[in-house]
Amino acid sequence: MDKTIENIEYDKDLKQMARFAKALGHPTRLLILKYLEKSACCFTGDLVEILPIAQSTVSQHLKELKDAGLIQGEVEPPKVRYCINQENWEKAKKLFNEFLE
Repeated sequence: MDKTIENIEYDKDLKQMARFAKALGHPTRLLILKYLEKSACCFTGDLVEILPIAQSTVSQHLKELKDAGLIQGEVEPPKVRYCINQENWEKAKKLFNEFLE
């Protein structure tokens, strides 16, 4: 099969990488991931204290990262604790490394 760019099919990995890229496409989400990488887990309130944005905006960014599978949330009433989804984080690194080589 001809592998020119016009003939490349959207396979599962390519779609996953695009989803990760979209989630990584905002500086605030990158800061959240950096923070989670250093602190392992945190609550929404922790991020509200360190980021210069409203709680509702922090929640929107967390939702985007969670929907992409880069983080996971665990409800600990009345709060939600967020951590990096290690399996998907490793997959994202692998996909981007392969793509950029």
